[in-house]
Formats: sequence, structure tokens, C-alpha cells
Amino acid sequence: MKALLISATDTNAGKTVLTAALAAYLQTYRSSESVGILKPIQTGVGDRELYSQLFALNQSLDEITPLHFQAPLAPPVAAEREGRWVDLKRAWQTMINLGKQRDWVLVEAVGGLGTPLTQELTVADLARDWALPTVLVVPVRLGCLGQVVANVALARQSKVNLKGIVLNCVTACSDDDIADLAPIDSIQSLTNTLVLGIIPHLDNPTDIAKLAQVASNLDLEHIMPF
Repeated sequence: MKALLISATDTNAGKTVLTAALAAYLQTYRSSESVGILKPIQTGVGDRELYSQLFALNQSLDEITPLHFQAPLAPPVAAEREGRWVDLKRAWQTMINLGKQRDWVLVEAVGGLGTPLTQELTVADLARDWALPTVLVVPVRLGCLGQVVANVALARQSKVNLKGIVLNCVTACSDDDIADLAPIDSIQSLTNTLVLGIIPHLDNPTDIAKLAQVASNLDLEHIMPF
């Protein structure tokens, strides 16, 4: 099984758009390789429904997201509200089963690398324990430099196999905006981690052709070597 974890510095950073772009690329340009999408945990409504609508995955909503909680909160908090617990073994088994059926499994994390999944484990711990190569999405906005430094430090501390960083324009941004808010040279120097491309702001993030094009402009040899 070839798998990739798409994580980020924070929530609403662009994990979903990168996951969708990579899936669109695989289905458009490498149709001989089957792809599955897994969001192990979802709190609130959103991503699993979007993936089911966008792609012919032949996966049920529970196969996309085996652990779903109603409140849009950190997983252990959302689970406690429902009198439940976060069963990561169930999510792991879902990924293993999906990996037996697909050539690629794209795993979208929840929140940032430091987001708690249980009272003891974070997304960074999951990336390590599941041995998932990881890409870190960084939103181009004020404060992202400090966030990316902290998240890369956590990745190193947790022994995450961090493939690199992808910048995401969460709003329309110019080259000058990127240079001011998320200067690539500074990010690479501060983190000793490669920036593997930039996702432009997408007015329609459900346009499959545009998503595939966006992915093709990233350094895919580092992100997901074929």
C-alpha cells in the first residue's frame, strides 16, 4: 500500500483542497492506479460528504470516515459529549482494508499536527505510529511562520516522516503577499524542510480539472513518488 498523510499547521489551512487535488490528479492522469480517501476522524459535517460527491471512490461514508462525531470540536472533546471514545484501532483497520483494495490511500488528518486525537495522542503520534509519510499544509496568512516552525519541530520530536511543506492561499494572494507572509526561503531556512509548491486560491474548489492541474504543478516526486 502506498499512503500519504495530509496534515497542516492548523484547522482551515487547506488539507481538504490538497487531498482533493491529489485525488483528482490520480484519477485524471494516472487512472491505472486506484485511489482511496480516508479521513480517520471527522467532527462536524464536511469533508467525507464532499469527497463522496466529488469522486467515484466506491466507498461508503463510514469507509471514508470510520469515526464521526457531531460537534465540530477536538475529537476527544466531541467524543466525550456523546459518551463515546476515539477508537483508533477501528480507524487503523479501515485503512488496512482500504490499502488492500487500492494502490494509493490519501489520509486527511484533523486540525494540525498537534491536534489531540485522544487524551494521550496527537495527529503527530498517529503519523508516526501508522508510519505515514506526511505533507504539511501551511496557509498563507499572518502568523504562519511561527506555526510552521512549531509544527515542524513537533514533527521532528515525534519522528514523523515529513516529506515537505505545501503553501495554500486561503484567500486570493499575490506573489508579494506570499513573499511578505510566507517567504519560502525563510520557511526552508527556519525548518530545514522543502517547500514543495503553492496552491493558488480556488474560487471553485470542486472543479476536478482545476484541482488536477493544481496538483500537477506541485513537486509530486517528493510528495508521492510513483
